[in-house]
Amino acid sequence: MELAFIPSPSRGVLHLGPVPLRGYAFCIIIGVFVAVWLGNRRWIARGGRPGTVADIAVWAVPFGLIGGRLYHVITDYQLYFSEGRDWVDAFKIWEGGLGIWGAIAFGALGAWIGARRRGIPLPAYADAVAPGIALAQAIGRWGNWFNQELYGKATDLPWAVEITSTTDGRVPGTYHPTFLYESLWCIGVALLVIWADRRFKLGHGRAFALYVAAYCAGRFWIEYMRVDDAHHILGLRLNNWTALLVFLLAVVYMVLSARSRPGREAVVEPGTEPSEGAGAPEESDGSAAEGEKADADADADAADEDAPPAAPADDTERPDETADGADRARDVKDGADSAKKG
Repeated sequence: MELAFIPSPSRGVLHLGPVPLRGYAFCIIIGVFVAVWLGNRRWIARGGRPGTVADIAVWAVPFGLIGGRLYHVITDYQLYFSEGRDWVDAFKIWEGGLGIWGAIAFGALGAWIGARRRGIPLPAYADAVAPGIALAQAIGRWGNWFNQELYGKATDLPWAVEITSTTDGRVPGTYHPTFLYESLWCIGVALLVIWADRRFKLGHGRAFALYVAAYCAGRFWIEYMRVDDAHHILGLRLNNWTALLVFLLAVVYMVLSARSRPGREAVVEPGTEPSEGAGAPEESDGSAAEGEKADADADADAADEDAPPAAPADDTERPDETADGADRARDVKDGADSAKKG
């Protein structure tokens, strides 16, 4: 009986004339565009200017690629510097091999440089781009499918991925598609961050910390399923320990940040208006609306006090003028009587 499975592509590169189109690189490029697009929409909604996310991404993306490659080469140095290996392959990023931990760390450094040049707080920028980064990872993981790499243990499940390559000691067969598991998990992380950000008005880097914690939780069990060579510490793969440590750091940051700086940043970019929903979360019992009404009434009263007294209408007789007229009439009458007597 023939089992169902996900077939792997026969090759990971197509040649458009002399130009090679590599599936791995193509997935990364699409992921970057999606991250910038979604990050730009979220940044504008937070009160930022259009195009700022892309400007900072010019710094963040190259740094992220360099950091991701460095992490991979350092943690899997035997693939490039052991006997029979060519160290030049360490620069062939298109053949696969990016460590997300190095990519995020160095990408954050590049984003910090770009944000600092524009006077933008990095935590606010990180919150805006967090769901987009998760979606970029979801798309980028399909590059592993093109390269037939980073799969899990052997299985006959109907969604198993078929590996046909024998490069680097691969054994053809059907395996757990860990690239697919991580791709779906990252989509769920993106949706979680978007929902939580709307529900709880996350700010000061807490949306980004939530993305990091949620991703690490999924990466821990997915990493545990993989069968590719990796360094082990106390029975766990190096990336398992990294995921656990980063998860704890992200949770601690969320707790401390929520206590010290609740709410969102009022202004995320110099020269822009405060964003809607900035500051501490609003009360839901109508007290905010009552406060606004009281402020409006106070402003109206102040305006009435400052305004000069209104002049009476021309056809309205003033009491003081009436009294003065009567006095003058009596004076004239008395003067006339005196004249008669004289």
